[in-house]
Amino acid sequence: MNTCKFNDFIQMLKPWLNDDYVREVGLGIEGKVTLWFTDGGYQTYQIDDCSSMQLENAIEQIKKHGIQVVRLP
Repeated sequence: MNTCKFNDFIQMLKPWLNDDYVREVGLGIEGKVTLWFTDGGYQTYQIDDCSSMQLENAIEQIKKHGIQVVRLP
């Protein structure tokens, strides 16, 4: 699992969304986000400096790209 800042996560995510590389996103507790890629791989990130509102706004942007978002336990 990678730990990162919210702004770094968003910047890293943008090109992947534009290229339809992310298949699904899992949202866990306390800023834990897992990305599943179309090639079968995945990556988990612990975002350590954002509010739940910021993360929810980012998730809404992800959904606008047609990517399924699931809630993880």
